[in-house]
Amino acid sequence: MPGDSFGHTLRISTAGESHGPGNVVIIEGCPPGLALSEADLTEDLVRRRPGQSHIVTPRDEPDQPEILSGVFDGQTTGTAIAILIRNTDQRGRDYADIKDKYRPGHADYTYDAKYGGRDYRGGGRSSARETSVRVAAGVVAKRIIASAFGGRVVGYVRQVGGIVAEIPDPAAVTLDQVERLPTGEPNIVRCPDPDRAAEMVALIEQVREERDSIGGVAEVVATGVPAGLGEPVFDKLKADLAKALFSLPAVLGVEYGVGFGAASLRGSENNDLFYATAPLGAPSGAAPHIATRSNRHGGMLGGISSGMPIVVRAVVKPTSSLPREQETVTRSGEPTTISTKGRHDPCLLPRFVPMAEAMVAIVLADHWLRWRASGRSTPA
Repeated sequence: MPGDSFGHTLRISTAGESHGPGNVVIIEGCPPGLALSEADLTEDLVRRRPGQSHIVTPRDEPDQPEILSGVFDGQTTGTAIAILIRNTDQRGRDYADIKDKYRPGHADYTYDAKYGGRDYRGGGRSSARETSVRVAAGVVAKRIIASAFGGRVVGYVRQVGGIVAEIPDPAAVTLDQVERLPTGEPNIVRCPDPDRAAEMVALIEQVREERDSIGGVAEVVATGVPAGLGEPVFDKLKADLAKALFSLPAVLGVEYGVGFGAASLRGSENNDLFYATAPLGAPSGAAPHIATRSNRHGGMLGGISSGMPIVVRAVVKPTSSLPREQETVTRSGEPTTISTKGRHDPCLLPRFVPMAEAMVAIVLADHWLRWRASGRSTPA
């Protein structure tokens, strides 16, 4: 159906459902000669997979990727890459009693309205299970931008409920800080502020005991991105990043830089002032390095990258599937109640982080390849 593909020069297409045999992604436009193996895909897939800690869904999926095409002798060939991730722990029977009921907050009704029917097992195509293969594609994109310009994408949990992390310098956050606490233990909530991380875990445990769920905010930072990526007018980098993040399940809002905080600022407070320095070790007469003293613009001006870190945030709603009883209606419009069985995350944020990273990396790789194909001068 339309809407299963994303991107321009680097293009991904996905297929699969929550409780079907598996999910697959086709990646077109990846340059040849990039080192890639199934083991390379595993690290981010492990970060996204269910069953990784006591604060996420206990569904036990190994998420082992299978590269079906586009890689030979450990390197990409330049042809389409196909990656399959099989589903192994489906429990479609958990959803049998809701096949004629609309779950509040879910796409059940809208899928019925659009298609005249739906796969009610876990949400079918609307399930976040589909994002497993997007994360695999994101690994490929991360390798493209790392090879092309030393780009790096790191995401983390900025907020859960009313608990907000203190992040003095988003560009300085490392993957190790996101994945591990200072003690060396796994950072299961993926918040780089250890004190707030502990509070977030306690809150998630509390809402789970109350048979409820909680939302929050994920922040993604891309560093090393050169100035000049992005297209006027409709293919602005910020527009493609927003579409990429909004395409992920449960996202209700996206902002970059100071975001909605700009509403309370004056222009003199919001503007980031430019300065120039000579590149280290550059010969006399070399072009200066242009930067800004602050980064309220989030690394994009006019929808084109400025060379400053790109900082984007996504608001993720509380999980809609709840074991507590709620009012709803049947497909025939009869009032009823519903209590959703199955295995669900009390908070989506910890597993959302690698999904958001993947989509940001895919957009950056796509715009880099678009620039390269255009024959324009090298971005700054």
